[in-house]
Amino acid sequence: MTPRNNEAHEREVLRDGELTVLGRIRSASNATFLCESTLGEASVHCVYKPVSGEAPLWDFPDGTLAGRELGAYLVSVQLGWNIVPHTIIRHGPAGPGMLQLWVEQAGDAADSDPPPGPDLVDLFPANKVQPGYLPVLRAYDYAGDEVVLVHADDIRLWRMAVFDVLINNADRKGGHVLRDLEGHVYGVDHGVSLHVENKLRTVLWGWAGKPIDDDTCEAIAGLAEALTGSFCDELAGHITRAEIAALRGRALALLDNPIMPTPNRHRPIPWPAF
Repeated sequence: MTPRNNEAHEREVLRDGELTVLGRIRSASNATFLCESTLGEASVHCVYKPVSGEAPLWDFPDGTLAGRELGAYLVSVQLGWNIVPHTIIRHGPAGPGMLQLWVEQAGDAADSDPPPGPDLVDLFPANKVQPGYLPVLRAYDYAGDEVVLVHADDIRLWRMAVFDVLINNADRKGGHVLRDLEGHVYGVDHGVSLHVENKLRTVLWGWAGKPIDDDTCEAIAGLAEALTGSFCDELAGHITRAEIAALRGRALALLDNPIMPTPNRHRPIPWPAF
């Protein structure tokens, strides 16, 4: 990859560059490729998820997973939280699909090491949860030892947790929380979100039952207001009108009762959790 370009130029390269597939990301459940987009002397790495590689989901019959990914990105932008990496839909080697700027992390390069210390979402031995982490659940590892699933008590994850409630994210795994080289935290993989029915599954339950602060409520109110105008029409190109109405309903519900929900439904945590 070339040295980091300014943000506007990176987006231009993603939108207009020539795509070259570098490899397939095998851990993904749908066809997902690491690509390089090149425009002139500049290039960026990106994730490419072609619509043609999406496995049909009986409980998400409308639209495409790519459209939901873009919808989640647009909601993130509208909130002003910059949670989702820049995302577009454009034509690629396997047809139209979602393209998202790659989040470069410590340890990605062959000659680099991952950062020391626990991850933002991690497992600790029972009764050894470190300060600054919130417990989510207790379980047993493959050796039969008791462990605790935790996440950091971090404002960046707090906003992500609220974002997941708003978009009704059905798949917030620990591996979908990425920290880049500058310390910014991103959420990725939002293809199963924005459903009309409650499908929230997340590892970020550490704030369950906690009040939502005024600044966060102000952003939510702005989203609810935007959904009565042109932003509604923008989203309608990617998700259904009923799903947009449900999104606004979730925003209004949080404003009416600004308390984080509790995991009171069947299977509140995605599997696997990472």
